[in-house]
Amino acid sequence: MVAPILSACIPQRAGPPGAGHRQVDPTAAPRREADVPALPAPRSSWEAQPVTPDAREVSAATYIVERGDTLRGIANKTGAGSEAIARANNLAPPYVIRIGQRLAIPGGRYHLVRAGETGIAIARAYGVDWSRVVTENDLTEPYILRTGMRLLIPGDPRAMTLEERAAAFRLDIDDIVTGGQPAIAERARPTRPTASSARILPPDAAVAPPATLRGGFQWPVRGTIIRRFGPIASGERSDGLKIAVPLDTPILAAADGTVAYVGSEIPALGGLVILQHGSGWTSVYGHAGQLIVQRGQSVKRGQMIALSGDSGTNRPQLHFELRQGRTPVDPLPRLPRP
Repeated sequence: MVAPILSACIPQRAGPPGAGHRQVDPTAAPRREADVPALPAPRSSWEAQPVTPDAREVSAATYIVERGDTLRGIANKTGAGSEAIARANNLAPPYVIRIGQRLAIPGGRYHLVRAGETGIAIARAYGVDWSRVVTENDLTEPYILRTGMRLLIPGDPRAMTLEERAAAFRLDIDDIVTGGQPAIAERARPTRPTASSARILPPDAAVAPPATLRGGFQWPVRGTIIRRFGPIASGERSDGLKIAVPLDTPILAAADGTVAYVGSEIPALGGLVILQHGSGWTSVYGHAGQLIVQRGQSVKRGQMIALSGDSGTNRPQLHFELRQGRTPVDPLPRLPRP
């Protein structure tokens, strides 16, 4: 069971004044649940802003560029997304267009992104899998939506199966990494990470990930590998390592990074921390019993971010992943030899 130190989806237990601000010494002996200070738990950022599914249906057409037109202005006129128009016409940044140029306007359902909306919430509003929206719109790192964007919503709602609709409500790691950031103004900058878990960023703040991975990765725990990366006997695939460790073992950040997620909304992984490290790298730490960091917090390599538990499984262990972009990769070749 995940201890109350977790995030928004679990009620917090009252503690002594100032408990949420105390630091935990990673060199100290592991402490039991009652000894670990609980942190404040804001609402998950991906659900902070409700989404109204009011997408505009746009028919495929041709548009002739007029004096004063911009790509965003043409998108506003036609209802299609500027990014979709650019892709359909092989336009590259800075998207220069000419008077008299004929542009293909791709048809489809387009959702106008409002402030604070996240990709996950948008996809759920339409009952589609967010990963399909990412692919359809060719979204790339850092996956921060901008207000005024028009996202192409894939699929015909009248032809969707029950299985396809159900998939939209199954949260996974890729969803959180690519669709968990709130939308911000077109020219706004994401919020800088905070160095302390005592300063909680609001759920509508998009957090800037590091630009570049600094140094290599270290082991997050020392223990026995009980499952390796790759195919497993059940026919499924392991996206990382399962490492057996004693209960309440400190879990350490594998590299410098920014906390992208803290919570327990993926049942199979229990208590979960996701860090972004720059250069497209992400690390994942699951089955934690107690979580000690907050979304938007910057952490250093070797810093304690959680204590091990048996949440989402039947024995104390750590689920550890490394991802390059959206692709899980085998952590073993990227870690020091034990």
